Amino acid sequence: MNNGGADKVKIGTERNLDFFFTPESIALIGASPNPEKLSHTVLKSLRKMGFKGKIYPVNPGYREIEGLKCYSAPGEIEDRIDIAIFAVPAKAVLEILKGPVENIKGAIIVSSGFREMGPGGKKMEDELRALLKEKGIRAMGPNCLGIYDTVSKVDTFFIEGEKIERPSKGRVSVLTQSGSFAAMIMDELANEGAGVARVVSYGNKVDVDECDCLEFLTQDEATKTVALYIESVGNGRRFLEVASSCVKRKPVMALKVGKREPGARAASSHTGAISGMYEAYEAAFRKTGIIEVASYEELKDACKVLNKYSPVEGNRILIITDGGGIGISIADSCEEAGLKVPELSEATVGKLKEKLPAFASVKNPIDLTGSVRDEHYVAALQEALAGEYDLAIVSLLWGPPLLTEGVAEKIRDFAESCGKPILISSPGGKFSRKMASAFTATGMPVFFSPESVVRAAAVLCGGKWQAEIKFEPKKN
Repeated sequence: MNNGGADKVKIGTERNLDFFFTPESIALIGASPNPEKLSHTVLKSLRKMGFKGKIYPVNPGYREIEGLKCYSAPGEIEDRIDIAIFAVPAKAVLEILKGPVENIKGAIIVSSGFREMGPGGKKMEDELRALLKEKGIRAMGPNCLGIYDTVSKVDTFFIEGEKIERPSKGRVSVLTQSGSFAAMIMDELANEGAGVARVVSYGNKVDVDECDCLEFLTQDEATKTVALYIESVGNGRRFLEVASSCVKRKPVMALKVGKREPGARAASSHTGAISGMYEAYEAAFRKTGIIEVASYEELKDACKVLNKYSPVEGNRILIITDGGGIGISIADSCEEAGLKVPELSEATVGKLKEKLPAFASVKNPIDLTGSVRDEHYVAALQEALAGEYDLAIVSLLWGPPLLTEGVAEKIRDFAESCGKPILISSPGGKFSRKMASAFTATGMPVFFSPESVVRAAAVLCGGKWQAEIKFEPKKN
């Protein structure tokens, strides 16, 4: 982590970045009717997303594109441009910025060919920085995907929706230096029924960085949780200040990559990032209260669970399953994660014996066995979750003949009235995934292994990642 940027002068004249997230006008520089061009995909993405503002294609080679008047240069547009998306070669970006661009407030430069390319590219990026400062333009990128925003209906990603699925509206916002990471987590979250509020890929960080975005998200009512993918942080002092402020209002989780020498080399060639000593990041996360996750899978699990639930104060886990082995595996994983799996009270045991199958194991985990019916899961939750536990993990194996996908709606209805998180585990193959979709259709996150559901529980309950950090519980 580099503290040398503490006195960094911001390029643009405007510290507030609201216009990136509430734009009324977008100029697409390098627009083209050719489906093979990135800019054509961006235009298609904006329209499919349902952006309500004005879109101005810019390309001197056309008078009209997709029914929209095309301008030869951004300076010809009489309207103020909140976001200018640059989808032209690196040298053309510089040439355009040397011309009349006074009507541009913010730029998203998706073009590559800058610092990540070595000394020549770094020289061009230095020139880009100087031009942006001279023109008073705030900029994301270069070498980025930009913004996917379910709140303002902005999608500047140049990867087609058929290849990278777009998530629905949710509570989590993702900040990432890497465009490929943004695309990957969006696709997986969408595929598993989880939503996002905003995703920002800021690439080489010639201007706007994680601190600027984190500062905006701190005040953003649409964002209830922030996920960070970090290759490097340039301004260590500001990051500590902004992150600490954000954590006081909402959970922030981070995945630091480039921890070791091979990964650091890859980060340098990817976005020109200088990763710095991992120990400095580790200390910064502890100091600010950021939840550090160790892998991509852990970050994805955290995004899924925090998209639905807010953190709870305790760490007592109730486990309900119809397979004894899976229940034991989940219980072991809970213990390893610093979570507690307390036994049921005698009073609860007595009530459960009256409502569950005769062969059920009335302990914790509660094993409903192969005789389980849909209503048995709800009965177990009603009797056991009420006073003794902070959340429940419900694991379903779909082999029992009397278990149906109708169990999803029954559990969802109970979850909405009980006020405690209920996490669903549905291990298995094609059929299990199909049945699990009944839960995701109700808005409940589903996890496909004992380890992943426990990772999600640990995020909510103050397990090994949160240590002594406390969040005030919020109503969902």
